[in-house]
Amino acid sequence: MVVAAWSQNTAYNLGDIRRPSLVPVDGLFFKVTTAGTSAATEPVWARSISETTADGTVVWTAISSVYEDVSTLAPNTIIELFEMQLSNDLHGSTDTYRWHNGCNANVSDNITFASQAYTRQPIEAKGFRYSTQGTLPRPTLTIANTGSVMTTLLLLVNDITVGNDLGGATVRRIRTLKKFLDGESDADPNARFPTEIWYVDRKASENRNAVVFELASEFDLPNTSVPRRQLIGNICQWAYRSTECSYSGSNYWKADDSVATSLAQDKCGKRVSSCKLRFGANGELPFGSFPTAGRTQ
Repeated sequence: MVVAAWSQNTAYNLGDIRRPSLVPVDGLFFKVTTAGTSAATEPVWARSISETTADGTVVWTAISSVYEDVSTLAPNTIIELFEMQLSNDLHGSTDTYRWHNGCNANVSDNITFASQAYTRQPIEAKGFRYSTQGTLPRPTLTIANTGSVMTTLLLLVNDITVGNDLGGATVRRIRTLKKFLDGESDADPNARFPTEIWYVDRKASENRNAVVFELASEFDLPNTSVPRRQLIGNICQWAYRSTECSYSGSNYWKADDSVATSLAQDKCGKRVSSCKLRFGANGELPFGSFPTAGRTQ
């Protein structure tokens, strides 16, 4: 059954299920746990299962969009779909390739889900399981090299970035049930498990039969740190005279905090003392760093 979209100023009963009307929340529907009337504007929906959303006098609780179907005694077949999107900077295009392996439901042809066509292609995906111990998973995606189609794609992107081998391409793993595919009686593009997003970290192997890619999460890519912004104590990280800095005065100082005579000589020293010269010793300072942090550079 296709779940209807949320609507404004509408009375909802306990147990009613709706989906967002504007932007779908990946893998989630919302169930009424406090009956009432919806607001005039759509709420900001919760992002995790069991979180609640207040909407007028209604309270919605986030539920999995496929939970009731997979928890039955005879659940429908789970379909696994893969998308690989190229990066224009690295690969010279933003083309997206879509595949399914057809094994779970013995599908012998291409399929369509959410108005997107997926080509049947022998694929083996392993290692997606998360664990509370150790490092983040590094799944592998093995794609058949039928007709050297993957080798051809690798040669094309390596002409743009030498030795890239599709590194940095975005891989999306989408799972839904066969009953929700386009053309089925219960077709529903919003009924799916949460989409997993991975990135090609390296090409593990290539031969005439298959190409194996090792995937990584965004947090596990080279030169990526969490948090992205480092806590540095002694250097302001804002661009001088930017929106964050907010200084637009006509008094000028050099990088060593000595007086300058023109805008051309004006340069912030990136220190708290430089900030005080511009905003006052006792003024509110938009200093773009963390003076009490122990780390300096």
